[in-house]
Amino acid sequence: MGAPATFEEQERDGVPVILLKGDLTLPQLKDFPKRLGALAPAGDSRIDLAQVTDMDTVGAWLIYKLRRDAGGGLEIVGASPQMLQLIERVSAHDRPVQIHPTHLPPIHRILGEIGEATVVAIQTFGGFLAFFGQTLLATLASVLHWRRFRINSIIRQFEVVGVKALGIVGLMSFLVGIVIAQQGAVQLRQFGAEVFVINLVGRITLRELGVLMTAIMVAGRSGSAFAAQIGSMKLAEEIDAMRTIGLSPFEVLVVPRTIAATLMMPLLGFYASVLSIIGGGILCWISLDIPPATFVQRLREVVPITDLWVGLVKAPVFGAIIGVTGCFQGMLVKGNVEEVGLRTTSAVVQGIFLVIVLDAFFAVFFTAVGWD
Repeated sequence: MGAPATFEEQERDGVPVILLKGDLTLPQLKDFPKRLGALAPAGDSRIDLAQVTDMDTVGAWLIYKLRRDAGGGLEIVGASPQMLQLIERVSAHDRPVQIHPTHLPPIHRILGEIGEATVVAIQTFGGFLAFFGQTLLATLASVLHWRRFRINSIIRQFEVVGVKALGIVGLMSFLVGIVIAQQGAVQLRQFGAEVFVINLVGRITLRELGVLMTAIMVAGRSGSAFAAQIGSMKLAEEIDAMRTIGLSPFEVLVVPRTIAATLMMPLLGFYASVLSIIGGGILCWISLDIPPATFVQRLREVVPITDLWVGLVKAPVFGAIIGVTGCFQGMLVKGNVEEVGLRTTSAVVQGIFLVIVLDAFFAVFFTAVGWD
């Protein structure tokens, strides 16, 4: 056990000297800082550490503070190189701390927040593109080397993304079909054109809402799950363990989820469109006295097959974007558990945002090529 810290005041060759003894460590200090702080050494004094047997960061801070309070002229003698190095490292962290935030004019604060958000958005978009490229390369590698293709994981994700989503997607689509038919009937009744409700339900469901609403549901349900699962694995260092044993996290985690979302979206979108049309048909039957046979016949006449192809072309793209976005945000988790929640929220928001942006692009594109 070390000796308690103490000191003596001496004078050598006419120069005041403070001789320190014992251990300058936290357990041995006791009231030493208070007694040492009562000293007021002049700038030409010396502090002798020759008899100090041990020192930690607390002791180094006391020496640095004593020298700082003396105006920086207090000379340290008898210290070992390790002690001097510790004192210098401690002194390097003596910086003024801003207690109160700097008051900025509102316009400066708003512009700063806009600029910061813009920089973050650009960096995130760049990272997303790089992640998307890595996912494509990992998918290609899995396809070319079929032994690395994890078919069991993909089938498991089929169940999570597709089969377990049938209930909520079907219910939502059925109710949306009813709402579209009811609101359309209210407006068209003013012109005596209730029969055109069938046109409205059929075209808007197959072309837009069936796939779009399904994509939003999948983003909220599966995209968030991807981010939370991979984020939790990132915090638990399971992904680092995969790399250590020679497994690619992209091939094990990202590729199965992305493939499952991509392949299940067309099926879910078609399923949602059918149930939405059924909901609209039931409303037309009950409210407008249009029998199911007439509804189906009219639907076949007014809805072109291109509307179905438009929805089926968009669906896998939406699924791929949702899968990649969820995995991307999960891979960004670091630091603490709070990050999992933040990244999960970001996965849902960014997934829905990208889906809507792509849907607008597809709308312009298909109109330009004549599929309107």
